Order: sequence, then structure tokens, then C-alpha cells
Amino acid sequence: MDESVSKVFDLERLVEKCRARGAPYFEFLRVPQLSCGIYRLSRGEVDTQSTHDEDEVYVVLDGRASLMIDGEESALTRGSIVYVPADVPHAFTKIEEDLSLLVFFGSGGPSGAEL
Repeated sequence: MDESVSKVFDLERLVEKCRARGAPYFEFLRVPQLSCGIYRLSRGEVDTQSTHDEDEVYVVLDGRASLMIDGEESALTRGSIVYVPADVPHAFTKIEEDLSLLVFFGSGGPSGAEL
């Protein structure tokens, strides 16, 4: 993909593509400073992901679960937005409803915003 050209995506179609492929993760954008994907976990499923070397943002599209980040658990529902710094252990737990997430991985520098 040419990163100098903008692109519009249809979120519902992306989620459906992820479902249809049967894989938990479907990456739909990768440019030098950013990648985006859809991540799906079924009710009761065990999340086996490991740490990542990029900062990450999750947006919960549907479902209900908890997210364990570096030993601290947070409840998540539709509309929750979570920032996970690079190299911090994290995993979804207590997946009570099928979970669909929009995921952003960034490799850019600091934005100047305070966390």
C-alpha cells in the first residue's frame, strides 16, 4: 500500500472479513508508522498473545471481557479504549461475550499529549 495515499475503510466489512477468515487477527493496514487490524476472541477463549515492541491501542467494538495489563485487571465493554505501552505484558481474560476489537499499533514518536 502506498502510504502517501489516503484510504477509507468500512468497519463492518473488516469485521466480517476477519470472521470469514477464521483467524483471530486480520491486519488491514500497514504503513511505516502504523498498522491496524481487527482482533476477535470468542466467549471463554484464552488469549495467548505476548508483548509487542510497539505501542498499542484497542477499541472495543463488541463484547465484554477483562484485560490484564502488567498484573492489573480492567473490565472492558463496547466503547472502551485502552492504551498499552510497548513491551508491557497484557492479555484479555474473562471473555464473557464474543469480543471484537479495532487494534492500532504505532511506531511513531511521542505526540506531546500527556498520559
